[in-house]
Amino acid sequence: MQILLATAGLLHWVNSRVLAVGRWIGISALAIMVCLILGQVFFRYALNDAPNWTEEGARFGMLWMTGLVAPLAYRMGGFVAIDMLEEALPKLLAGLLGILLLAISLWVLFIAWDRGLNNHVDTLSGRGCSSSLRWPFGIEIGKCGAKFQNNYQYSALWVGVNLLILVNLELIVRQVTTLLGHGDKLPAITNDDLAGAD
Repeated sequence: MQILLATAGLLHWVNSRVLAVGRWIGISALAIMVCLILGQVFFRYALNDAPNWTEEGARFGMLWMTGLVAPLAYRMGGFVAIDMLEEALPKLLAGLLGILLLAISLWVLFIAWDRGLNNHVDTLSGRGCSSSLRWPFGIEIGKCGAKFQNNYQYSALWVGVNLLILVNLELIVRQVTTLLGHGDKLPAITNDDLAGAD
């Protein structure tokens, strides 16, 4: 039991801090995305001359915002869930069903991890070059020269899956610990975790 409690505490500590940083990066990505979209609308309709890079820049921000904020929402119970069956079952069966569903989710996340690594992150295969996003001041980095590699955008999804796996593992350990009757010894997941506090 001490191993479960120590594991739960470690995962709680790691997730609280990593997701707090991800939250602020996600908020920044959202703000940049909104500014780019509003700028594109202004330039297109007021000046009749929209920059060609704002749409791709907004997509860049959206992908990173999603990859960094989705694990936080998952941890806080913010995903849509149909829990009628779980609510109707006795506590023990509901807990076992919760573990089964978390295990299925973990399996799907491992498949997504593998596919994301092979399709979007692996720099050997690459995913092409951005059509409009360029490094500032003509800097040339990597095989695309002054253009961004698409891997920089799409690796956000793989990073998000890694964070979702960490959260999923924490939720499984918490569920098992609770089923064994020691849930009161677990650190609570609260809104304070959004700021990285214990």
